[in-house]
Amino acid sequence: MEAIRTYGLTKYYGKTRGIEHIDLSVQQGDFFGFIGPNGAGKSTTIRTLLGLIKANSGNAKIFGLDIAKEKEAILERIGYLPSETAFYPGMYVRDALKLSADLHRQDCREEANRLCERLQLDTGRRTDELSFGNRKKTAIVCALQHKPELLILDEPTGGLDPLMQREFFEILRERNKTGTTIFLSSHILSEIQHNCVNAAIIREGEIIASGSVAELSRTGTKRVSVRGTMDCSALSGVIDLHISQGNMDFLYSGNVQSLLRTAATGDIQDISITDPDLEEIFLHYYEKGGAEE
Repeated sequence: MEAIRTYGLTKYYGKTRGIEHIDLSVQQGDFFGFIGPNGAGKSTTIRTLLGLIKANSGNAKIFGLDIAKEKEAILERIGYLPSETAFYPGMYVRDALKLSADLHRQDCREEANRLCERLQLDTGRRTDELSFGNRKKTAIVCALQHKPELLILDEPTGGLDPLMQREFFEILRERNKTGTTIFLSSHILSEIQHNCVNAAIIREGEIIASGSVAELSRTGTKRVSVRGTMDCSALSGVIDLHISQGNMDFLYSGNVQSLLRTAATGDIQDISITDPDLEEIFLHYYEKGGAEE
């Protein structure tokens, strides 16, 4: 069963593009990454899915329920973490957690206490006195304490220190193993690479690639590092060439035999040819529009 399915979802703010013709399929139980820089349309997609803003055209379903007609039934089954968090002035953390639990008509005290302990969150403090990181922790507990079937997380780790980020993702992996679907929107590619099974890349409001993280990484492009010198001017497929202090580093999408022949005519002490990481793959898609171009 699909946890999320969109059909040509489009949103404009006046004449300004938000998203265009978004087609997404996220299977129930998936750990799905939604990749793109700020302004690409990630938050607009999420807010449209949640019914916070209305699409100009297209449609979407969550757990088979129409986002326009069955929003209340959908929201009962979702935990949402926005990129920016705000609470009522003067509210204590414990009150914010209780309000969130009451809105879901659940007693979440046991799970809230467990999450607060793991995230080192003090519930006796006022929310308007918290650091950005502790406000984010409060929002995380609000999103997770009622044990939703689907977690929609928009840039969730902003403000968290590295130890808390590690603990947060450990919690997410635990939830995913028990069947929770996770939709993670992020511009931090390592978060996607280390945690997600499938992903989609969004650019200027449009999906330019989607599939498993492993499939998205198979572009045929290699990372080439050379200690020494070689003449790359005649090679087709050299991307992002850097030369510094007798070393050369570049992405290469051309013929490997041509690369080796060129290398053989150079003054090379060492050469390595490896698969690029997800950040380099992302730049390949984003700058070149995908592996097919």
